Amino acid sequence: MIIELSVENFRSIKTRQTFSLTKSNSDELVGNTFDPNVLSASPLLRSAVIYGANAAGKSNFIKAVKVMREIVANSAKNTQRGDKLSITHFKLCDSTVGKPTEFEVVFIAEGIKYQYGFSATSERVVEEWLYAFPKSRPQRWFIRAFDEAKNEYEWDFSSFLTGKKQTWKDSTRNNSLFLSTAVMLNSEQLKPVYDWFTKTLKVAGIDGWGAGYTAELCTEVDGKKDVLKFLNAADLDINDLKLESKKIDISILPDDMPSELKERILKDLEGEEFVDIKTVHTTAQGKDVLFELDDESDGTRKIFSFAGPWIDTLRNGKVLFIDELHDSLHPHIVKFLVNLFHGKKTNPKNAQLIFTTHETSILDQDVFRRDQIWFCKKETDQTTEIYPLSDFSPRKGVENLEKSYLSGRYSALPVVSTLELLGE
Repeated sequence: MIIELSVENFRSIKTRQTFSLTKSNSDELVGNTFDPNVLSASPLLRSAVIYGANAAGKSNFIKAVKVMREIVANSAKNTQRGDKLSITHFKLCDSTVGKPTEFEVVFIAEGIKYQYGFSATSERVVEEWLYAFPKSRPQRWFIRAFDEAKNEYEWDFSSFLTGKKQTWKDSTRNNSLFLSTAVMLNSEQLKPVYDWFTKTLKVAGIDGWGAGYTAELCTEVDGKKDVLKFLNAADLDINDLKLESKKIDISILPDDMPSELKERILKDLEGEEFVDIKTVHTTAQGKDVLFELDDESDGTRKIFSFAGPWIDTLRNGKVLFIDELHDSLHPHIVKFLVNLFHGKKTNPKNAQLIFTTHETSILDQDVFRRDQIWFCKKETDQTTEIYPLSDFSPRKGVENLEKSYLSGRYSALPVVSTLELLGE
Protein backbone atom coordinates (compact mmCIF):
# COMPACT_ATOMS: atom_id res chain seq x y z
CA MET A 1 0.00 0.00 0.00
CA ILE A 2 1.26 3.45 -0.84
CA ILE A 3 0.69 6.47 1.39
CA GLU A 4 2.73 9.27 -0.16
CA LEU A 5 5.21 9.87 -2.97
CA SER A 6 7.56 12.82 -3.49
CA VAL A 7 9.76 13.69 -6.48
CA GLU A 8 12.21 16.57 -7.00
CA ASN A 9 14.44 17.64 -9.92
CA PHE A 10 13.31 14.96 -12.37
CA ARG A 11 12.66 15.87 -16.00
CA SER A 12 9.99 18.63 -15.93
CA ILE A 13 9.57 18.32 -12.14
CA LYS A 14 11.89 20.95 -10.64
CA THR A 15 10.70 21.60 -7.08
CA ARG A 16 9.56 18.91 -4.69
CA GLN A 17 6.09 17.61 -5.66
CA THR A 18 4.20 15.41 -3.19
CA PHE A 19 1.29 13.14 -4.07
CA SER A 20 -0.80 11.63 -1.27
CA LEU A 21 -3.32 8.82 -0.98
CA THR A 22 -4.31 9.64 2.58
CA LYS A 23 -8.10 9.87 3.08
CA SER A 24 -9.60 13.21 4.05
CA ASN A 25 -12.30 13.60 6.71
CA SER A 26 -15.09 13.55 4.10
CA ASP A 27 -17.72 10.81 4.43
CA GLU A 28 -18.39 10.60 0.66
CA LEU A 29 -18.04 7.23 -1.14
CA VAL A 30 -16.62 5.46 1.89
CA GLY A 31 -16.18 2.29 -0.20
CA ASN A 32 -13.37 4.08 -2.06
CA THR A 33 -11.31 4.08 1.13
CA PHE A 34 -9.92 1.53 3.56
CA ASP A 35 -8.19 1.38 6.91
CA PRO A 36 -4.83 -0.44 6.67
CA ASN A 37 -4.95 -1.17 10.41
CA VAL A 38 -1.27 -0.33 10.77
CA LEU A 39 0.35 1.75 13.47
CA SER A 40 1.05 5.37 12.44
CA ALA A 41 -1.01 4.99 9.25
CA SER A 42 -4.28 6.80 8.55
CA PRO A 43 -7.11 5.48 6.31
CA LEU A 44 -6.12 5.43 2.64
CA LEU A 45 -7.67 5.80 -0.81
CA ARG A 46 -8.11 2.84 -3.15
CA SER A 47 -7.40 4.96 -6.23
CA ALA A 48 -6.41 8.41 -7.44
CA VAL A 49 -6.54 10.11 -10.83
CA ILE A 50 -4.36 12.88 -12.31
CA TYR A 51 -5.68 15.27 -14.98
CA GLY A 52 -3.71 17.82 -16.96
CA ALA A 53 -2.79 19.17 -20.36
CA ASN A 54 -0.48 17.43 -22.79
CA ALA A 55 3.19 18.07 -21.93
CA ALA A 56 2.25 19.25 -18.42
CA GLY A 57 4.32 16.50 -16.79
CA LYS A 58 1.82 13.75 -15.97
CA SER A 59 3.87 11.13 -17.80
CA ASN A 60 7.05 12.37 -16.13
CA PHE A 61 5.46 11.72 -12.76
CA ILE A 62 4.71 8.12 -13.77
CA LYS A 63 8.24 7.81 -15.21
CA ALA A 64 9.65 8.97 -11.88
CA VAL A 65 7.93 6.06 -10.13
CA LYS A 66 9.24 3.69 -12.79
CA VAL A 67 12.81 4.97 -12.53
CA MET A 68 12.79 4.76 -8.73
CA ARG A 69 11.55 1.18 -8.94
CA GLU A 70 14.15 0.22 -11.55
CA ILE A 71 17.04 1.67 -9.54
CA VAL A 72 15.93 -0.22 -6.43
CA ALA A 73 15.51 -3.44 -8.40
CA ASN A 74 18.64 -3.27 -10.55
CA SER A 75 21.32 -0.99 -9.12
CA ALA A 76 23.02 -3.75 -7.13
CA LYS A 77 22.66 -6.80 -9.36
CA ASN A 78 22.60 -5.40 -12.92
CA THR A 79 24.68 -2.23 -12.65
CA GLN A 80 28.45 -2.39 -12.96
CA ARG A 81 31.01 0.07 -11.61
CA GLY A 82 30.91 3.22 -13.74
CA ASP A 83 27.48 2.54 -15.27
CA LYS A 84 25.12 5.52 -15.44
CA LEU A 85 21.90 5.64 -13.46
CA SER A 86 18.66 6.49 -15.31
CA ILE A 87 18.49 9.99 -13.88
CA THR A 88 17.35 13.01 -15.90
CA HIS A 89 17.36 16.29 -13.98
CA PHE A 90 15.41 19.44 -14.80
CA LYS A 91 17.43 21.01 -17.63
CA LEU A 92 15.87 24.46 -17.93
CA CYS A 93 17.45 26.06 -14.87
CA ASP A 94 21.14 26.53 -14.04
CA SER A 95 20.52 25.77 -10.36
CA THR A 96 19.28 22.22 -11.07
CA VAL A 97 21.81 21.14 -13.72
CA GLY A 98 24.09 18.54 -12.19
CA LYS A 99 22.14 18.54 -8.93
CA PRO A 100 20.70 15.24 -7.64
CA THR A 101 17.21 14.00 -8.35
CA GLU A 102 15.30 12.96 -5.25
CA PHE A 103 12.67 10.25 -4.76
CA GLU A 104 10.87 9.40 -1.52
CA VAL A 105 7.94 7.11 -0.83
CA VAL A 106 5.97 6.29 2.31
CA PHE A 107 4.32 2.88 2.11
CA ILE A 108 3.14 -0.18 4.00
CA ALA A 109 4.72 -3.59 3.58
CA GLU A 110 3.90 -6.68 5.62
CA GLY A 111 2.00 -4.65 8.20
CA ILE A 112 4.70 -2.01 8.82
CA LYS A 113 4.88 1.58 7.62
CA TYR A 114 8.17 2.64 5.99
CA GLN A 115 9.65 5.90 4.72
CA TYR A 116 12.38 5.29 2.15
CA GLY A 117 14.12 7.61 -0.27
CA PHE A 118 17.31 8.49 -2.07
CA SER A 119 18.82 11.26 -4.15
CA ALA A 120 21.15 10.59 -7.05
CA THR A 121 22.86 11.96 -10.11
CA SER A 122 23.53 9.79 -13.14
CA GLU A 123 26.99 9.05 -11.69
CA ARG A 124 26.28 8.24 -8.05
CA VAL A 125 23.82 7.90 -5.20
CA VAL A 126 24.19 11.07 -3.14
CA GLU A 127 21.93 10.27 -0.18
CA GLU A 128 19.81 7.33 0.95
CA TRP A 129 17.64 6.86 4.03
CA LEU A 130 15.14 4.47 5.60
CA TYR A 131 12.79 4.91 8.56
CA ALA A 132 10.43 2.24 9.89
CA PHE A 133 7.33 2.59 12.05
CA PRO A 134 6.78 -0.81 13.68
CA LYS A 135 5.49 1.09 16.70
CA SER A 136 4.01 4.55 17.15
CA ARG A 137 7.39 6.32 16.94
CA PRO A 138 9.70 6.21 13.89
CA GLN A 139 12.89 4.19 13.93
CA ARG A 140 15.84 5.42 11.89
CA TRP A 141 17.40 2.33 10.31
CA PHE A 142 20.10 3.95 8.20
CA ILE A 143 21.25 7.17 6.55
CA ARG A 144 23.92 7.44 3.87
CA ALA A 145 25.25 10.77 2.59
CA PHE A 146 28.09 11.68 0.25
CA ASP A 147 30.48 14.33 1.58
CA GLU A 148 31.91 16.18 -1.43
CA ALA A 149 34.66 17.85 0.58
CA LYS A 150 35.96 14.52 1.85
CA ASN A 151 34.99 12.65 -1.35
CA GLU A 152 33.52 9.84 0.73
CA TYR A 153 30.26 8.63 2.22
CA GLU A 154 29.18 9.19 5.78
CA TRP A 155 27.04 6.42 7.26
CA ASP A 156 24.68 6.37 10.22
CA PHE A 157 23.31 2.98 11.27
CA SER A 158 21.02 2.53 14.26
CA SER A 159 20.72 -0.50 16.50
CA PHE A 160 17.25 -1.11 15.01
CA LEU A 161 18.91 -2.41 11.84
CA THR A 162 20.53 -5.76 12.49
CA GLY A 163 22.83 -7.94 10.40
CA LYS A 164 26.20 -7.62 8.67
CA LYS A 165 26.01 -3.85 8.20
CA GLN A 166 29.75 -3.35 7.69
CA THR A 167 29.88 -6.01 4.97
CA TRP A 168 26.85 -4.53 3.20
CA LYS A 169 28.33 -1.03 3.48
CA ASP A 170 31.70 -2.10 2.06
CA SER A 171 29.94 -3.86 -0.84
CA THR A 172 27.80 -0.87 -1.83
CA ARG A 173 29.13 0.85 -4.95
CA ASN A 174 28.75 4.57 -5.65
CA ASN A 175 26.08 3.84 -8.27
CA SER A 176 24.12 1.28 -6.26
CA LEU A 177 21.70 1.52 -3.37
CA PHE A 178 22.56 0.19 0.07
CA LEU A 179 19.05 -1.26 0.31
CA SER A 180 19.51 -3.28 -2.87
CA THR A 181 23.04 -4.39 -1.97
CA ALA A 182 22.09 -5.52 1.52
CA VAL A 183 19.15 -7.58 0.26
CA MET A 184 21.35 -9.14 -2.44
CA LEU A 185 23.68 -10.14 0.42
CA ASN A 186 20.81 -11.74 2.37
CA SER A 187 19.49 -9.06 4.70
CA GLU A 188 16.22 -10.60 5.87
CA GLN A 189 15.14 -7.44 7.70
CA LEU A 190 15.29 -5.28 4.55
CA LYS A 191 13.60 -7.78 2.21
CA PRO A 192 10.04 -6.51 2.83
CA VAL A 193 11.14 -3.02 1.70
CA TYR A 194 12.93 -4.31 -1.40
CA ASP A 195 10.12 -6.74 -2.23
CA TRP A 196 7.54 -3.96 -2.05
CA PHE A 197 9.32 -2.21 -4.91
CA THR A 198 9.95 -5.32 -7.00
CA LYS A 199 6.80 -7.35 -6.34
CA THR A 200 4.05 -4.98 -5.12
CA LEU A 201 4.73 -1.78 -7.09
CA LYS A 202 3.78 -2.06 -10.79
CA VAL A 203 4.14 0.67 -13.43
CA ALA A 204 2.88 0.77 -17.02
CA GLY A 205 3.00 3.40 -19.74
CA ILE A 206 0.53 4.11 -22.51
CA ASP A 207 1.18 0.72 -24.14
CA GLY A 208 0.37 -1.25 -21.00
CA TRP A 209 2.31 -4.48 -20.52
CA GLY A 210 1.57 -6.17 -23.83
CA ALA A 211 -0.54 -9.28 -24.24
CA GLY A 212 2.20 -11.57 -22.94
CA TYR A 213 1.38 -10.84 -19.28
CA THR A 214 -2.25 -11.87 -19.77
CA ALA A 215 -1.34 -14.83 -21.98
CA GLU A 216 0.93 -16.17 -19.25
CA LEU A 217 -1.90 -15.90 -16.72
CA CYS A 218 -4.15 -17.82 -19.11
CA THR A 219 -1.87 -20.85 -18.86
CA GLU A 220 -3.33 -21.35 -15.38
CA VAL A 221 -6.80 -22.94 -15.27
CA ASP A 222 -8.22 -20.43 -12.81
CA GLY A 223 -6.28 -17.64 -14.51
CA LYS A 224 -7.93 -18.29 -17.87
CA LYS A 225 -11.37 -18.37 -16.24
CA ASP A 226 -10.70 -15.02 -14.54
CA VAL A 227 -9.46 -13.46 -17.78
CA LEU A 228 -12.60 -14.59 -19.63
CA LYS A 229 -14.78 -13.19 -16.85
CA PHE A 230 -12.87 -9.92 -17.10
CA LEU A 231 -13.27 -9.73 -20.89
CA ASN A 232 -16.98 -10.60 -20.73
CA ALA A 233 -17.60 -8.02 -18.01
CA ALA A 234 -16.06 -5.48 -20.38
CA ASP A 235 -18.60 -6.56 -23.05
CA LEU A 236 -16.08 -7.84 -25.59
CA ASP A 237 -18.10 -10.89 -26.80
CA ILE A 238 -15.11 -13.22 -26.57
CA ASN A 239 -16.40 -16.69 -25.77
CA ASP A 240 -13.12 -18.52 -25.30
CA LEU A 241 -9.36 -18.31 -25.64
CA LYS A 242 -7.23 -20.88 -27.44
CA LEU A 243 -3.64 -21.19 -26.27
CA GLU A 244 -0.73 -22.94 -27.95
CA SER A 245 2.91 -23.04 -26.91
CA LYS A 246 5.25 -22.42 -29.82
CA LYS A 247 9.00 -22.27 -30.17
CA ILE A 248 10.44 -18.94 -31.21
CA ASP A 249 11.54 -19.06 -34.85
CA ILE A 250 12.14 -16.69 -37.72
CA SER A 251 8.47 -16.70 -38.78
CA ILE A 252 7.40 -14.56 -35.81
CA LEU A 253 9.85 -11.77 -36.64
CA PRO A 254 8.87 -8.86 -38.95
CA ASP A 255 9.68 -9.37 -42.63
CA ASP A 256 11.42 -5.99 -42.86
CA MET A 257 13.75 -6.69 -39.92
CA PRO A 258 17.45 -6.86 -40.98
CA SER A 259 18.66 -10.45 -41.29
CA GLU A 260 21.64 -9.85 -38.98
CA LEU A 261 19.32 -8.61 -36.25
CA LYS A 262 17.03 -11.62 -36.79
CA GLU A 263 19.96 -14.00 -36.38
CA ARG A 264 21.09 -12.26 -33.20
CA ILE A 265 17.61 -12.38 -31.66
CA LEU A 266 17.09 -16.02 -32.57
CA LYS A 267 20.49 -16.91 -31.11
CA ASP A 268 19.67 -15.14 -27.82
CA LEU A 269 16.24 -16.82 -27.62
CA GLU A 270 17.22 -20.25 -28.90
CA GLY A 271 14.95 -22.93 -27.43
CA GLU A 272 12.58 -20.40 -25.83
CA GLU A 273 8.81 -20.75 -26.18
CA PHE A 274 5.95 -18.29 -26.23
CA VAL A 275 2.20 -18.63 -25.81
CA ASP A 276 0.28 -18.01 -29.03
CA ILE A 277 -3.24 -16.95 -28.14
CA LYS A 278 -6.36 -16.66 -30.27
CA THR A 279 -9.76 -15.26 -29.35
CA VAL A 280 -12.91 -17.27 -30.07
CA HIS A 281 -16.07 -15.54 -31.33
CA THR A 282 -19.35 -17.35 -32.06
CA THR A 283 -21.47 -16.63 -35.15
CA ALA A 284 -25.25 -16.29 -35.07
CA GLN A 285 -25.37 -19.87 -36.34
CA GLY A 286 -23.39 -21.11 -33.34
CA LYS A 287 -20.09 -21.64 -35.17
CA ASP A 288 -16.85 -20.78 -33.40
CA VAL A 289 -14.45 -18.55 -35.35
CA LEU A 290 -10.84 -17.98 -34.25
CA PHE A 291 -9.22 -14.56 -34.49
CA GLU A 292 -5.57 -13.63 -34.15
CA LEU A 293 -5.17 -11.09 -31.39
CA ASP A 294 -3.76 -8.66 -33.97
CA ASP A 295 -7.11 -8.83 -35.80
CA GLU A 296 -8.94 -7.42 -32.79
CA SER A 297 -9.54 -3.68 -32.33
CA ASP A 298 -7.05 -1.45 -30.53
CA GLY A 299 -9.44 -1.19 -27.57
CA THR A 300 -9.90 -4.97 -27.32
CA ARG A 301 -6.15 -5.56 -27.44
CA LYS A 302 -5.59 -2.96 -24.75
CA ILE A 303 -8.27 -4.45 -22.48
CA PHE A 304 -6.74 -7.89 -23.06
CA SER A 305 -3.28 -6.58 -22.16
CA PHE A 306 -4.71 -5.01 -18.99
CA ALA A 307 -6.64 -8.12 -17.93
CA GLY A 308 -3.65 -10.01 -16.52
CA PRO A 309 -2.11 -7.14 -14.56
CA TRP A 310 -5.54 -6.00 -13.32
CA ILE A 311 -6.45 -9.45 -12.05
CA ASP A 312 -3.00 -10.00 -10.52
CA THR A 313 -3.10 -6.61 -8.80
CA LEU A 314 -6.58 -7.14 -7.34
CA ARG A 315 -5.81 -10.72 -6.29
CA ASN A 316 -2.62 -9.80 -4.46
CA GLY A 317 -3.18 -6.27 -3.15
CA LYS A 318 -0.58 -4.57 -5.33
CA VAL A 319 -0.09 -0.90 -6.27
CA LEU A 320 -0.62 -0.05 -9.94
CA PHE A 321 0.53 3.13 -11.72
CA ILE A 322 -0.74 3.62 -15.29
CA ASP A 323 -0.17 6.45 -17.74
CA GLU A 324 -3.00 7.46 -20.13
CA LEU A 325 -5.52 4.83 -19.06
CA HIS A 326 -8.17 6.21 -21.41
CA ASP A 327 -6.16 5.58 -24.61
CA SER A 328 -8.29 3.50 -27.07
CA LEU A 329 -10.89 2.84 -24.36
CA HIS A 330 -14.55 3.89 -24.13
CA PRO A 331 -15.39 6.02 -21.05
CA HIS A 332 -17.61 3.21 -19.73
CA ILE A 333 -14.66 0.82 -19.88
CA VAL A 334 -12.49 3.29 -17.99
CA LYS A 335 -15.20 3.57 -15.35
CA PHE A 336 -15.49 -0.24 -15.22
CA LEU A 337 -11.73 -0.68 -14.72
CA VAL A 338 -11.52 1.96 -11.99
CA ASN A 339 -14.57 0.71 -10.10
CA LEU A 340 -13.01 -2.74 -9.79
CA PHE A 341 -10.66 -1.13 -7.26
CA HIS A 342 -13.52 0.50 -5.37
CA GLY A 343 -15.50 -2.66 -4.64
CA LYS A 344 -14.71 -4.76 -1.58
CA LYS A 345 -15.69 -7.94 -3.41
CA THR A 346 -13.42 -7.23 -6.40
CA ASN A 347 -10.66 -5.66 -4.28
CA PRO A 348 -10.57 -7.62 -1.01
CA LYS A 349 -6.84 -7.04 -0.40
CA ASN A 350 -6.91 -3.24 -0.80
CA ALA A 351 -4.98 -2.90 -4.04
CA GLN A 352 -4.46 0.68 -5.22
CA LEU A 353 -4.66 2.31 -8.65
CA ILE A 354 -3.03 5.62 -9.61
CA PHE A 355 -3.45 6.76 -13.20
CA THR A 356 -3.38 9.72 -15.56
CA THR A 357 -6.13 10.40 -18.07
CA HIS A 358 -7.89 12.98 -20.26
CA GLU A 359 -11.26 11.23 -19.81
CA THR A 360 -13.31 13.85 -17.95
CA SER A 361 -16.74 12.20 -18.17
CA ILE A 362 -15.95 10.04 -15.13
CA LEU A 363 -15.48 13.11 -12.93
CA ASP A 364 -19.19 13.43 -12.24
CA GLN A 365 -20.41 9.84 -12.22
CA ASP A 366 -19.95 9.15 -8.53
CA VAL A 367 -16.69 7.39 -9.37
CA PHE A 368 -14.31 9.50 -7.28
CA ARG A 369 -14.27 11.23 -3.94
CA ARG A 370 -12.98 14.78 -4.11
CA ASP A 371 -9.72 13.76 -2.37
CA GLN A 372 -9.01 11.21 -5.13
CA ILE A 373 -8.70 13.85 -7.86
CA TRP A 374 -5.40 15.56 -8.66
CA PHE A 375 -4.19 17.95 -11.36
CA CYS A 376 -0.93 18.58 -13.13
CA LYS A 377 0.01 21.84 -14.83
CA LYS A 378 3.07 23.43 -16.40
CA GLU A 379 4.09 26.79 -14.98
CA THR A 380 5.41 29.71 -17.05
CA ASP A 381 8.98 28.60 -16.28
CA GLN A 382 8.10 25.17 -17.77
CA THR A 383 8.16 23.38 -14.42
CA THR A 384 5.53 20.84 -13.41
CA GLU A 385 3.20 21.36 -10.45
CA ILE A 386 1.00 18.57 -9.06
CA TYR A 387 -1.84 19.59 -6.76
CA PRO A 388 -5.12 18.17 -5.38
CA LEU A 389 -8.69 19.21 -6.16
CA SER A 390 -9.09 19.95 -2.45
CA ASP A 391 -7.01 23.12 -2.94
CA PHE A 392 -10.15 24.63 -4.57
CA SER A 393 -12.63 23.49 -1.88
CA PRO A 394 -15.31 22.32 -4.35
CA ARG A 395 -18.77 22.00 -2.80
CA LYS A 396 -19.81 18.41 -2.26
CA GLY A 397 -22.70 17.36 -4.49
CA VAL A 398 -23.14 20.90 -5.84
CA GLU A 399 -20.18 21.74 -8.06
CA ASN A 400 -20.05 20.07 -11.48
CA LEU A 401 -16.42 18.90 -11.44
CA GLU A 402 -16.17 18.11 -15.15
CA LYS A 403 -17.65 21.46 -16.17
CA SER A 404 -15.48 23.34 -13.69
CA TYR A 405 -12.32 21.59 -14.89
CA LEU A 406 -13.05 22.17 -18.59
CA SER A 407 -13.89 25.82 -17.92
CA GLY A 408 -10.45 26.32 -16.39
CA ARG A 409 -11.41 26.71 -12.72
CA TYR A 410 -8.75 24.20 -11.67
CA SER A 411 -6.22 25.29 -14.30
CA ALA A 412 -4.31 22.26 -15.74
CA LEU A 413 -5.72 22.94 -19.22
CA PRO A 414 -3.78 23.57 -22.45
CA VAL A 415 -3.53 27.19 -23.55
CA VAL A 416 -4.04 27.18 -27.31
CA SER A 417 -3.91 30.07 -29.74
CA THR A 418 -4.92 30.70 -33.33
CA LEU A 419 -2.66 29.40 -36.08
CA GLU A 420 -1.76 31.48 -39.10
CA LEU A 421 -0.03 29.48 -41.83
CA LEU A 422 2.61 31.18 -43.93
CA GLY A 423 1.07 29.82 -47.12
CA GLU A 424 -2.23 31.63 -46.60
